[in-house]
Amino acid sequence: MVDRIKSKNEPVTLLDVAREAGVSPSTVSRILNGTAKVSDDKRKAVETAIAEMKFEPNQLAQGLKSGRSMTIGIVVQDISSPFFDETLHGVDDGLKGTGYASVIVSGHWNADEEASRIKLLLARKVDGIILLSGRIADKKVLEFALDKPIVATGRSLNSKTAVGFKLDNVHGAYLAARHLIELGHRRIAFVTGPANNTDAAERQEGYQNALREANIPFEKNLVAEGNFHEASGLLAINRLLETQQQFSAVFAANDLSAYGVRLGLYRKGIRVPEDISLIGFDDLPSSLYTTPPLTTIHQPLYDMGLLATKTLLGLIAGNEVDTTLPGLELIARETTRRMR
Repeated sequence: MVDRIKSKNEPVTLLDVAREAGVSPSTVSRILNGTAKVSDDKRKAVETAIAEMKFEPNQLAQGLKSGRSMTIGIVVQDISSPFFDETLHGVDDGLKGTGYASVIVSGHWNADEEASRIKLLLARKVDGIILLSGRIADKKVLEFALDKPIVATGRSLNSKTAVGFKLDNVHGAYLAARHLIELGHRRIAFVTGPANNTDAAERQEGYQNALREANIPFEKNLVAEGNFHEASGLLAINRLLETQQQFSAVFAANDLSAYGVRLGLYRKGIRVPEDISLIGFDDLPSSLYTTPPLTTIHQPLYDMGLLATKTLLGLIAGNEVDTTLPGLELIARETTRRMR
């Protein structure tokens, strides 16, 4: 027990915790900072003392002593997008209880702007950066990571200070197209993502791979350009319908585009899935509540944000990191049905 009686309102100090746990104050400090290599018994004693005494460390003071700002920077591309919103939920949960706060900026899908935002975050002395997608070159990301560690999504990076997480878009799109093919569809329209976007190109590749495997000819006139937003899906399906081509299914390169496609079909009196089947890609939370609920490819967006945060904090602390991310999977709901 502590060797003096503390008043009810007097805060518990690090020295009190050290006395209670029977270790030195420096050991408690190093355990809190994640830099101590101590026995399991000592660590448990410190953790027990912290819990019983309800010790709340001064995170700012800890940061100043360790040379850290206790902030991380997050670069998103579109703050209003539900795609990034789901990932940010994972980031937020990953930071809970760590003492770290986040600073969020937007790159707006512009490589120069992304670079400018990263420089801004580095100037503010963040301890690390999470880069969610984007168009800045990998080489430039690695250069920035020489200053502070960076974890990036949508990229294949693996260095001591830069780690990337990249999902298999080709395989995910293949699963989507194959699902429609297995339901008997042969003429499958495809609404693309934006030009010069890697994810969009890979999803079109997966779509074409599934057609090729099933010996279905690829028809360029069944492909309509989109840009991953609802309005582009609406415009794309209108263009396809205006050509009066026959197709029984539509694969939209993401869920937002699929929402636009669904609206366009509804306005033309075309039923989903009775007349045309529809599948998206992402499995955004709202896709469960469309009318009818959208069949889609599930991306572990929340898990990606959570893992990116844990990985970045591991890089900051100099610890080994586990970069295993769940894969993509088909979520069959009510917008697809077997051909009759």
